[in-house]
Amino acid sequence: MKRFIKLLAVVTTLALPAFASASTWNIDTDHSNVGFKVRHLMVSNVKGSFDKYTGTVELNDKDITKSKVNVTIDTTSVNTNVQKRDEHLRSSDFFDVAKYPTMTFVSQKIATVGKDKLKVTGDLTLHGVTRQVVLNVDGLSKESKDPWGNIRRGATASTTINRKDFGLVWNAALETGGVAVGEEVTITLEIEMIKK
Repeated sequence: MKRFIKLLAVVTTLALPAFASASTWNIDTDHSNVGFKVRHLMVSNVKGSFDKYTGTVELNDKDITKSKVNVTIDTTSVNTNVQKRDEHLRSSDFFDVAKYPTMTFVSQKIATVGKDKLKVTGDLTLHGVTRQVVLNVDGLSKESKDPWGNIRRGATASTTINRKDFGLVWNAALETGGVAVGEEVTITLEIEMIKK
């Protein structure tokens, strides 16, 4: 029995580093931003954001490529600071929030591409359509303790999608040529996380 207990202690000790290297982080929505921009009337960019979202990152510091990201965004919370435009974006012309109240991103693969730079490939589900997108992640920070004892980290991620790939096809032709809303949408995430 003593021999078994010693063996168990050795196995547990050897296994601890593997468990210690993985940690769960929750996105702090009070200090994060999920934003986007799209071309308007062929002359300027209009920016917006989503005010409600949740997300977790399973971070493996020993092998960052084994980490996982899972984010859910409430499409009803779209906010461009113009009420009429936001109502139009929520309608069936765009997000159709009555039918598709959320969009999700689930990582499938993570690769390092330089110092403090990652490419996170995952499935983006939007408007009932799932397509693979690549997030370019820059500057995953080191751990930092806030004044209340929470451990925090942060990062910036961005990608560009074609909204038509997700069934968001509404547009209006302009008399001068071109269309009212661009097809390419740039998404930028400024993320701050709290260690669970």
